Amino acid sequence: MTLSDIDFPTPGEGDDCRMVREILDLIGDKWTLYIIATLKDGPVRFNELRRRIDGISQRMLTINLRSLERDGLVKRTLFPTIPPRVDYELTDVGRTLLAPVMTLVTWANSNQENIKGARIRYDAS
Repeated sequence: MTLSDIDFPTPGEGDDCRMVREILDLIGDKWTLYIIATLKDGPVRFNELRRRIDGISQRMLTINLRSLERDGLVKRTLFPTIPPRVDYELTDVGRTLLAPVMTLVTWANSNQENIKGARIRYDAS
């Protein structure tokens, strides 16, 4: 498959374009990719998620999880225990994001040195 085989949507005005932009903004958020990748193997408790995602604050994790839950990508399960236990997991729709997200993460890992070099060359000129 080549780029000419892909039917790229035409950017335009209207609700469809805005909705796609909102979805891409969510997926492109700083923490969303890490959250999705961390949930790839199944349900994870809130505090475990926070421990696994280096640098994320409790507030940012909460905000991002709520957005992902609102959009149907993450499911929140509350267990009525003392203390309460909350697990998060990808929904069926959320799991469909794994392949493109992991492809993007793999691409970023593979190209980080090239990009670092390009930045150094650009900043030096």
